[in-house]
Amino acid sequence: MMENRYDKYKDSGVEWIGEIPEHWEIRKLKNIFLLSTGTTPKEFDKISEEDNLINWYTPADILDGCNDLFNSQRKLSEKVICENNISLFPIGTLLYVGIGASAGKIGYANENGYSNQQITGLIPLECYSRFYFYYLSVLKDKIRDNAFFTTLPIINNVYLGQELIPYPLSSEQQSIATYLDQKCGEIDELITLQEEMITKLQSYKQSVITEAVTKGLDKNVPLKDSGVEWIGEIPEHWGSRRIKTFSLVKRGASPRPIDDPKYFDENGEFAWVRIADVSASGKYLECTTQKLSKLGSSLSVKRYPGDIFISIAGTVGKPIITNIKCCIHDGFVYFPNMKGISVEYLYYVFLSGQPYLGLGKMGTQLNLNTETIGNIYIPYPNIVEQTKIVYFLCQKCGEIDELISIKQQKIEKLKEYKKSLIFECVTGKRKVC
Repeated sequence: MMENRYDKYKDSGVEWIGEIPEHWEIRKLKNIFLLSTGTTPKEFDKISEEDNLINWYTPADILDGCNDLFNSQRKLSEKVICENNISLFPIGTLLYVGIGASAGKIGYANENGYSNQQITGLIPLECYSRFYFYYLSVLKDKIRDNAFFTTLPIINNVYLGQELIPYPLSSEQQSIATYLDQKCGEIDELITLQEEMITKLQSYKQSVITEAVTKGLDKNVPLKDSGVEWIGEIPEHWGSRRIKTFSLVKRGASPRPIDDPKYFDENGEFAWVRIADVSASGKYLECTTQKLSKLGSSLSVKRYPGDIFISIAGTVGKPIITNIKCCIHDGFVYFPNMKGISVEYLYYVFLSGQPYLGLGKMGTQLNLNTETIGNIYIPYPNIVEQTKIVYFLCQKCGEIDELISIKQQKIEKLKEYKKSLIFECVTGKRKVC
């Protein structure tokens, strides 16, 4: 039974709102907000340190969830504002993304500012905007689902202005918003704590992998200098070799044009691997969202269960071992004739991230190709030790991944609790004042 209910309720007449307290009203959004679309100036002038710079928001500044906005990535000078006659969004304005992949996201302006034309400013007229900041943030999916779509959702001012929303007394709006500021702040702190724990676990996992693939499992074995900066010291009986001494390094290939339907067949033998499929996978590739036709696979590079390949675009530097027949495009490199080294050992060497030191930042900024990867030096224990290291890391990383998964589940539960708390409060299902 939900705590702190109001005494009497009535049907709101809006399906996703449901019942509201008897004394609340339902109003159109345009009756309590002035809706104003942002502007992109014709040209940005050169900004000097002496300019008085003012926030100019774009969808990139507005993240998922509830966003308190203080500082935009890009700024406008007073000169540009005056020359382009750009309308100001005062403190308390809700910045609502109305078009594109980010449509429905919302931010609360804690300082005066401006925005581009993808954002609609909701300037409060007869309401406490902080209350509606929470309301719109939790119901963005409902609004998006009913919006006009081309290839991307479009929530224009006319559609948004017609939105039916609950309207409590002004004093209630403020009390509910204050309550949610406190409660959501507490939940966010718990989420941040879990995220910090995940970061520490991920760092620990990286250190465990690096230690195992460069020093082995025997802590008492004599060490020697490997002569390779990222490797450092290695066991005395180990060597270090370039990857190209174990295998050729080749690049995948794509049928062109890649969006031609004749290259795809949902019943095809070979899965089509995109960067997104690898980014969403762990150690092994188990499935993809698309399959190639016989013609499509004949124009790509086929890989088979047990093969390893590495992304050199998107999530750059991520290794993966496939458990399925698949084809890879030129955003991946592969090793067609691997000899003398365990595929799984090589996977962990790359997973450590250390071989890329000096080549750029892990993620999207690495500059990798067949030559740079082929010339990377890696530690080289004998095959028996490789097998032992792989077994150890499978067990140890599995334990760490399980702890990370538990933390991630806690975060998801906290986010769901936060969302339901907001919904209950802004629709009057929970009385807080």
